[in-house]
Amino acid sequence: MKLRQLGAVALGCLFVSFAAPVAESDPSRSAPMQFSLRQDTANCGTRCKTWVAATGMIRAETSRDFEIFAAKHNIRGSTIVLNSEGGSVHGAIALGRAIRKLDMTTTVGRTVDAKGDSRIASIVPRADCESMCAFVLLSGAKRIVPPEARVRVHQIWLGDRRDDAAAASYSAEDLVLVQRDIGKLAQYTIEMGGSVELLELSLRIPPWEPMRVLTRDEMRRMNLDNSDVTDARSTPPQSTTTATPVSAPVRPISVTGQRERGWVTAERDGKMTLTRRHPLTVEGEDLGTIDVAFACGASAGEYQIIYTETRRAFEGAARQPLKSIELRLANKMVSLTPTPSQASDNSGEMQSSASGTITSAMLHNFASSGMRSMVIETASENSDVAVIRIGNSGAATNLMPFVTSCAQQPARAEHAGLQTGSR
Repeated sequence: MKLRQLGAVALGCLFVSFAAPVAESDPSRSAPMQFSLRQDTANCGTRCKTWVAATGMIRAETSRDFEIFAAKHNIRGSTIVLNSEGGSVHGAIALGRAIRKLDMTTTVGRTVDAKGDSRIASIVPRADCESMCAFVLLSGAKRIVPPEARVRVHQIWLGDRRDDAAAASYSAEDLVLVQRDIGKLAQYTIEMGGSVELLELSLRIPPWEPMRVLTRDEMRRMNLDNSDVTDARSTPPQSTTTATPVSAPVRPISVTGQRERGWVTAERDGKMTLTRRHPLTVEGEDLGTIDVAFACGASAGEYQIIYTETRRAFEGAARQPLKSIELRLANKMVSLTPTPSQASDNSGEMQSSASGTITSAMLHNFASSGMRSMVIETASENSDVAVIRIGNSGAATNLMPFVTSCAQQPARAEHAGLQTGSR
């Protein structure tokens, strides 16, 4: 498989994202989904377009809200315009079935009011339909995805552990919940006339990778866009024999050692570091591991960040040294300086490393409570890109011992005007 260049449970599970949407910032996409009947009355005479605007997150109660809305308006056979970050698996399945009962057309877009007149609206096709929204899109008797719109997919994951999935703990009951929801989603996909390729590709992308943008060919093959079909209602799902082959499953994350579960303090070259190991994957394909460590900087107020990667060759491809490593941390971009990559003793592996400097404020912001994460983007000599999001589990607990250790270093103590003493 060629590595793709990437740009940027209410009782159910959530798909998650961390890449910037294609549409301009719209807080309503993160609020519970709302429905409104809109019309473009500008210069249309008696042929004005009417549609249902559906904007926001899909919750367990969204299908109920939609059915209440549908009971008040004659929307059978009309178009519903989706603009959503996704949401609940159960909510999306129920919403999709309600839309199919009304024989509606689904599309992707943002509904925008005309300036100075809320009675006049228009549809802007530059919008995102993400995660479970893609499965709601599948519910339309006719499905249209404008060229400017994006449909993006991701794995199902337990909603309360999506922020740092690689460091979370999971029980047998958790696995039962996810397996059950996958089965329900598979049944729904076939029921709506979709292709199992849509589900397979979605389940390939772990939550620490960016959402996968579907190509035009993929959407047509998966039957997500059937705008070129004369009678879409009678069209069976496309055969998946031409789909991208199913890649090898992601190797399980080891949970035997604390170092695999979050940020911990550890010695490196005789000095204290705050360090973390994380799987290196591209579209769920296990390529190796990465180690990220914060080390004491040369002076107070700064810290060194060290990136180390062990990467296996991808489907027999030649080993390519890393060309660039960029880190997004605390809303700032940091370019790391790579050292020459070297072939490891294990056949087919390449070891690479890079380092850079960050401020104390950036480190403290990352370790603070809330949804904090860093994003690492690497590019090889042939421009193949891997993007990994690493959460901050354990960082807050281990930050102070690490910071204290750095402050006690002679060079730093002298810089801060402190008495160093003996160590």
